[in-house]
Amino acid sequence: MSDLLARHRAVMPNWMALYYNEPIEIVGGKGNRVVDANGKSYLDFFAGILTNMIGYDVPEVRDAVERQLATGVVHTSTLYLIRSQVELAEKIARLSGIPDAKVFFTNSGTEANETALLLATYARGSDQVLAMRQSYHGRSFGAISVTSNRSWKNNSLSPLNVHFLHGADRHLTQFRGMSDADYIAACVDDLRHVLATAVSKDVAALIAEPIQGVGGFTMAPDGLFAAYKEVLDEEGILFVSDEVQTGWGRTGSAFFGIQNHGVTPDMMTFAKGLGNGFAVGGIVARGDLMDGPHAVGLSTFGGNPISMAAANATLDYVLDHDLQANAARTGEIIISGLREAAGRLPVVGEVRGKGLMFAIELVDPATGAPAPALAARFMEETKRLGLLAGKGGLYGSTLRMAPPLTLTEDEAREGLGILVTALEAVNDEAR
Repeated sequence: MSDLLARHRAVMPNWMALYYNEPIEIVGGKGNRVVDANGKSYLDFFAGILTNMIGYDVPEVRDAVERQLATGVVHTSTLYLIRSQVELAEKIARLSGIPDAKVFFTNSGTEANETALLLATYARGSDQVLAMRQSYHGRSFGAISVTSNRSWKNNSLSPLNVHFLHGADRHLTQFRGMSDADYIAACVDDLRHVLATAVSKDVAALIAEPIQGVGGFTMAPDGLFAAYKEVLDEEGILFVSDEVQTGWGRTGSAFFGIQNHGVTPDMMTFAKGLGNGFAVGGIVARGDLMDGPHAVGLSTFGGNPISMAAANATLDYVLDHDLQANAARTGEIIISGLREAAGRLPVVGEVRGKGLMFAIELVDPATGAPAPALAARFMEETKRLGLLAGKGGLYGSTLRMAPPLTLTEDEAREGLGILVTALEAVNDEAR
């Protein structure tokens, strides 16, 4: 493994992060578990950054991909009709709830967000965009400009004129202790103030994650985006919901994250879990917005027949097995269990989440300050105990987890036990 690590570092960029002091190579997977090159098994609570949405070696997905491979057609491009692309677009348009919806497929969430920004700025004739503090929308030039997290922002240059809003930052002094209603009112006041002071007319759009992924699964209280949309609608400002991490029932309480706010956006972007590991992203939007741009467009690999076969099979599996309900059920086991344990563990600053999308904020037990070193220690401990977790947050002190939606109740309890054991170890060391 040390040889592979040395080879990796010789040819891969230094900024391409690897987890763990001794990184692992995953060589096998079945169900909700993976195996590394040393033969060690792990319960996977991060799913390739929320991408292996229904686990590993799923017969329905494998069979669909093999049937497409057997035709000999791996790729055609969007210059030709692709039946599976049309079928998937029909399903997504229906599920979105967006009127007269149309769908465009890309390779990733970054490309999907770039497309949404293009459609919004074209429709409104403006480069002005609103986004949320602590957000992350991808690593391209435009996506970085609407990202609000210094750890992920390489460039202050921007093709857009961006203003950032409150909504997922209740830890700040001016908001601490507020009720949901008071916090929403304060955020709406700030939005109106931004529109009155910081922008010219004709703002293009607000782009927002219903639950911030890289931000550490921080989230606005339910209803905030409905209150924001009332203000946006007054000025014709479009609303883009970035569902790259919150889509397909993961929150348990809604099929798309924004539905927890009672909002139907003008556009939604998606990616990650839809292909269960195969590269697929896209955007679903009102037909008039999607049809608006006058220039010709295509996507060479977007809508690829292999990815479409995998995505159709994955989405059908999610719907046929009601995995949204399973996310609510198993997520409640884990989140309630973590909150119960947090009361006796001073290193836990907060437990938050919805469904199978949950996070633990670690703090210095003496000062309450964010504790990224403790988060790193937790990662090593869960690895030792046989569970894969993720890390993030504005200060690098958040453990974020999103197991496959196929997680069983027994696996949820098993994972909860490992998480609590790891927290106890970190808490004891931090005393």
